[in-house]
Amino acid sequence: MLNVALSPREREILALLRAQPMLDAAGLARSLGTSKGAIAVALSSLTQKGEVIGRGYVLRSEPWAVVVGGAAWDIKARSIAVARLHTSNPGSVTQTPGGVGRNIAEGIARLGGRVHLVAAVGADAGGRDLVARTAEAGVYVDQVVTSPHPTGSYLAALDNDGELVIGVSDLAATDAMDVAALARSQELIARAEVVVIDGNIAAEAAAWVLAVAATAGARVVLEPVSVVKAARMAAVLAPELPVYAITPNVDELSALIGRPVANTVEGVADAAAELHRRGVQHVWVSRGSAGSLLVSKDEVVGIDAIPAEVRDVTGAGDAMTAGFVHGLLAGESPATAARHGHLAAALTVASSHTVPPDLGVAFSRALASRQLEQGVRP
Repeated sequence: MLNVALSPREREILALLRAQPMLDAAGLARSLGTSKGAIAVALSSLTQKGEVIGRGYVLRSEPWAVVVGGAAWDIKARSIAVARLHTSNPGSVTQTPGGVGRNIAEGIARLGGRVHLVAAVGADAGGRDLVARTAEAGVYVDQVVTSPHPTGSYLAALDNDGELVIGVSDLAATDAMDVAALARSQELIARAEVVVIDGNIAAEAAAWVLAVAATAGARVVLEPVSVVKAARMAAVLAPELPVYAITPNVDELSALIGRPVANTVEGVADAAAELHRRGVQHVWVSRGSAGSLLVSKDEVVGIDAIPAEVRDVTGAGDAMTAGFVHGLLAGESPATAARHGHLAAALTVASSHTVPPDLGVAFSRALASRQLEQGVRP
């Protein structure tokens, strides 16, 4: 990992806090013979560098993830009966915090991981509320910036069985995030254990994040999001910008390599080999009810889906990625982390929430009560 330089004053403050964790800003100023203002500046810098967490001056002690991506409101409309196109359908409409990147970050936090969100929201009440709700879930939101565009929104029309009929997103604030907006987060990204890139960000921004992570040796997980966004992300995949894991479904995998992919073990493995040559270490392909395939350079691991009563599929893919990243932060192998992703997804589709508030508790109980399949398929 990149050893980001600390100033002599910053090192003095860290040494004092390790020796006397209860020191406040006034106490630090007295001990170092300086002003509270100077201490405040140094503490702000230490927070940006990831050495100090929050207002309590808690020192960095565990690995963290950084998620760079979208933050929006999810508006979910569910039909009471089987949805009929081109006409009005009676149903229910709800609004909850959403956005792929934000959902992944909340999922990691709910599972007990430390995670920072790098995103953009509008200078509106919706943006302020979205950031507050995300912080309440345990996500560090100090890297969320204010955009001149309105806070994003995603409309999901669901059939009566909870399956998606059509989704429409308005993510102008996320689209406008450029390298200049991301630069303030460079040191935090460089010091992360895992960096998640949400495919909703611009290709140029994704390339910049990949370059920062490559220099620092941080592992990158790339979530393609959709067929359209996967095609956009394909342009940034290159051996000099390595990706630790990419998480497409079969259609997104097709978009990433620019040709149709057969939904078979052989078809997926052949397509994944193309991504391996472009710097991707692990290709984790979701296959719906057929589970997933984790294709590494030396093996293909088949992972069964975990049965669940589907209430709402919104957020299932985000939960899979969150569970996977949480496993990596805990030191699990990619295959075990992928199984954790399946469990998080099963708990999510069985809930009416995009990110279940009790995800961490439910996950721990489910993990303790079952032995996840470990088999390797040809």
